[in-house]
Amino acid sequence: MSEVSIIGLDIAKNVFHAHGADASGRALFSRKIGRGKLLEFFAGHQRCTVALEASGGAHHWGRELTRLGYEVKLIPPAYVKPFVKRNKNDAADAEAICEAAQRPSMRFVAIKSEEQQASGLVFRTRDLLVRQRTQLINAIRGHLTEYGWVAPKGPSHVAMLGDLLEDEMGSSLPEAARAMFRTMLDLLEELNEKIGDLDKEIARRAREDAVARRLMTIPGVGPITATALAALAPPAETFTKGRDFAAWLGLAPRQMSTGGKQKLGSISKMGERTLRRLLIIGCSAVVLQASKRGAPKGSWLEQMMARKPRMLVTVALANKTARIIWAVLVKDEDYRAPVAAAA
Repeated sequence: MSEVSIIGLDIAKNVFHAHGADASGRALFSRKIGRGKLLEFFAGHQRCTVALEASGGAHHWGRELTRLGYEVKLIPPAYVKPFVKRNKNDAADAEAICEAAQRPSMRFVAIKSEEQQASGLVFRTRDLLVRQRTQLINAIRGHLTEYGWVAPKGPSHVAMLGDLLEDEMGSSLPEAARAMFRTMLDLLEELNEKIGDLDKEIARRAREDAVARRLMTIPGVGPITATALAALAPPAETFTKGRDFAAWLGLAPRQMSTGGKQKLGSISKMGERTLRRLLIIGCSAVVLQASKRGAPKGSWLEQMMARKPRMLVTVALANKTARIIWAVLVKDEDYRAPVAAAA
């Protein structure tokens, strides 16, 4: 009788589906498993490889199955979809996961520890609060426009609105409107305090983490970006070269090549959106500073700024920075600025 070599597990909230196959890929079983009985099922099963989609809860179940002695592989959902036959259901998904995991060229996702996920949660929470702050500011500015007030853009100008609501200009507003504006301004102040606390926490993590301190030697990489890279990015050894890491971030150009003709488009925007956004924001500050004070003579940045638009240079610098980050992590060294070529 053939032994189970790999199990494709389709995870869900309550009802899971497992599809077992032997080394040749022949199906041996397909069954539903309740959430409460999942670990019991695997505890009594022969140890083998278990494949899951890298979706919500996958890292948790990956850690649990690893503790039981299984080899766990997480697959990006986009790489599983081509293997789904006909209609989509739990059984078909589990079979597709099992089949995809057996492909020799398949790419897998590293399982994150609980501490890594906790560090990543700090950035997710900060992003959420920043979005809520932006939404609140836009709401305040939009409602003030209805009463003939035009507030300047940016969070730094919203603080003066509280003073305006208290003087004679605010007295022209209906009492109900003033109360609502005060409520929104109080919420805005509370959000600013929480975002400030998270910024302090991120800065503390950056000081205590050796990897983050090393990454901050790279121009355009500050405490937030450095600690986000340490928490959200997979091990640098996962990628064979810096371009692969840049492509994982979505900073590599989209290809539409055919017939031996290479056609490159805009950046793909695939991969980790948070890290890509942080790198572009950091590089935009570097480009802005270089446009005011001038880039080093003979440097790559000076040559790019002389012939390309500033936003294009910013994205290109983010791509270059991503490759530098990969090299710094792999070599375990601080960044060393290149010497500018002689004129």
